[in-house]
Order: sequence, then C-alpha cells, then structure tokens
Amino acid sequence: MKREEFASLAAKGRVILDGATGTNLMRMGMPKGVCTEAWVLDHPDTILSLQRAYADAGSQIVIAPTFGANRHMLDQYGLGDQVIRMNRELAALTRKAVEGRAFVAGDIAPTGLILESAGGEASIEDVFEVVKEQAAALADAGADLIMIETEMSGDEASIALDAALSATDLPVTCTMSVQADGQAYYGGSIFDAAETLEAMGASAVGVNCGNGPDQLESLIRKLRGMVSIPIIAKPNAGLPTIGADGQAHYDMGPDAFAAHMKSLAAAGAGVLGGCCGTTPEYIARMVRRLEEAD
Repeated sequence: MKREEFASLAAKGRVILDGATGTNLMRMGMPKGVCTEAWVLDHPDTILSLQRAYADAGSQIVIAPTFGANRHMLDQYGLGDQVIRMNRELAALTRKAVEGRAFVAGDIAPTGLILESAGGEASIEDVFEVVKEQAAALADAGADLIMIETEMSGDEASIALDAALSATDLPVTCTMSVQADGQAYYGGSIFDAAETLEAMGASAVGVNCGNGPDQLESLIRKLRGMVSIPIIAKPNAGLPTIGADGQAHYDMGPDAFAAHMKSLAAAGAGVLGGCCGTTPEYIARMVRRLEEAD
C-alpha cells in the first residue's frame, strides 16, 4: 500500500481496525510470562481463528501479532537473532487469516529501551536502530502498512516514526497510550506529539490502550482541530479488574463500547478499533452502530 492509497482509503469514510490481541490470546490459553510472538508461532491456529473472526466482523485492517518482535524485547527470551524470521512468519499468519479481505498492518511497540533523557542507558540511535530493523523486516514480509502503537513518551514516538519512515515507503501510523487529559506517561502529551508526528510524515495519529472510549471524546475533538491527517481511536473496553482467575476483566460490554465509539467518530476519529478487553463481537457491534449513524 502506498501512502497515498491509505489517505484515499481514509478519505472515503471511516476505517475499521481490529480489536485486542493479547487479552484474547490469554483467554484462549496463552500463559503469562511467555514470549507472545513465540507462543503464537507455536500455536498458529489460535491467531488464525481470532483474526478470521475480526475480518468477519468487518475489520478493514488487521494487525499482525508482532507487537514485541523487536531485537531488544526478543533478546529477553534468547530470540534476538530471530527478528526477521519471526516478523516474516507472524505477518504471513495474518495474511493467511484474512485471505485478502483486509489489509495487514505490521505492529511495532515501544522497544523496551529507556532513553538517557528519561534516566535510562539507551541512546536515540539505539532506539532508532531497533525500530528500523523491525520496520524493514515487516515491510519485507509484505505488510501493507506499519502501525506504531502504545508509545508512552513523545520522544520515543518521534524516534520510532523517524526510524520506520527511514526503513520503508509504506504508510506509517503512530498512536500513544496517554492519560485521559492527553498527557503521556513518560514525557510530553499527545497534542504536542501529534503535530510533530504529522510534520514528520505520519499517515495517521491518535491514541490506543490506556483508557476506555468514554474518557476520550474531548481529547479526540481537540486532536481533530490540530492536525489534518486521520485520527486513530483504539481504546480499551473500559477499565480492568483482576478476577479470581488472575485475568483482567473489563467493565464495558460490546453495546456500550459501540455507542461510545460512535461518539468518538462524531468527535473526529476516522480510524477506529479496540484494544485490551475487546473481541470480534465488539468490532461487529461497533461496525453496525456506525452504519446506523450514516
């Protein structure tokens, strides 16, 4: 997909993303503490089933399970030399799951490195190279676009976008996980970052994780007035509580989620999906609610 193609897709109306991956994989049997990417490759039917359900629900973009498949994160499991292979195989699983019914996004998470400016030992170049390597691997794997997600500081979001844009001509989007007032957890705000990311060449910006959709309407409305590129809203299914089973349970059901996502669309979000706690049912309900509003 060319960057102009993504812009044309967004200009036609709302773009529907998928919902959560990690919380669903845990519900489907993935243990805590394992390398998610390695577990998925060992249990491919699990991700195939989940992502087929997202395509069935109406997702136009389904995100490959490559969230932590960068060298630094994989090094923690002794898999740092498997970046290219794992990103290639994980992207191939998503292509197989959607069978041409949706675009495949390569997913890039925060690297796990802590920048020197935040009290860590990693340089800007360290973060840049880790993201560039994964972005290049995803582009070579046939991803249609790159989605940088869950960034918690404006600095790392900017470095990650710069690195991804240097590695590929694909569209690159960037979302941050922020507090309800838009402040990032480790420096800056989504408002400051959004203008910078647009100027750098992001194809879309916005927020994912961190909040439920009921907390984001004013934030989305303010973002819409600040940038000209599409705004992404990919919130959680409300707030989590930890059940007796040790799993996180989210307090917002599919109907309430869909109603609030309709409000976010009205506020200016043009690329919509779900994060932690959402399932294919949430996406299907959201799609129906948005269609009723048209």
